[in-house]
Amino acid sequence: MKSLIEGVIVELCSNAGTLQPRKIVIADLGCSSGPNALALVSIAVNAIHAHYLQFQQPSPEVSVLLNDLPENDFNTVVKSLVTLRQSNNPVVLTGITPGSFYERLFTSESVHLICSSNTYIGSQRYESDATLMDRSCCITHRLWCIDKEKFDSFYGLMHEPSLKELREIIQEEGSFSIREMREHDPRTDINKTLSTPGIFAGFLRSLFEPVIVQHFGYVMDEFVRTVERRYILEGSLQEERAKCPYAMLVVSLAKA
Repeated sequence: MKSLIEGVIVELCSNAGTLQPRKIVIADLGCSSGPNALALVSIAVNAIHAHYLQFQQPSPEVSVLLNDLPENDFNTVVKSLVTLRQSNNPVVLTGITPGSFYERLFTSESVHLICSSNTYIGSQRYESDATLMDRSCCITHRLWCIDKEKFDSFYGLMHEPSLKELREIIQEEGSFSIREMREHDPRTDINKTLSTPGIFAGFLRSLFEPVIVQHFGYVMDEFVRTVERRYILEGSLQEERAKCPYAMLVVSLAKA
């Protein structure tokens, strides 16, 4: 996503007619609370600084708005924002906007760039991480007491669109035009030493916590501990993930 964000920033900064005077507003929808909470907005802020430095012009003020559901750990996010706010060039002001992005979050015509990150898994071409989640639920059921009736009735099927399907959805809805679409395996950019049972268990939690909590109640802490323990004991994480390739769809849109 880095090159796409940088390309959008160059376009925004080069077209003064699209900007409010000396101000750029960036929002991240679904920022989460982990080490990557500021990853996308930091790319944008750095790109703004680099663009104006190249042309030896003063950088505009930048407002960064981070959004996620109210249950998100915003205390951790706010602590991370300190580093971003300490940047003096450009001047960065930050804010938190809790709520669902299926509802209205910002005032009209107030945001110049919106970022959002999620893993899309082609349902017809790839066995998804949902499969690993189902396996993890099975292991959790064996290693930890879950109500059998609830376990047997749990249905974790997911459908994520392919590149073609996503293009058709965007075009049919009509609110945005497609600037660029890419598809790649994000694991090619990941240091394998960072793909640990603990990190993967947290990844499953970030993807499936609402579904699991809705069905089983608040069991996530024990779920994560059990999944992590299972992969530590069996040492099978890398082998299982190698059998389940997945693709990330990266899309750059402009308001139609």
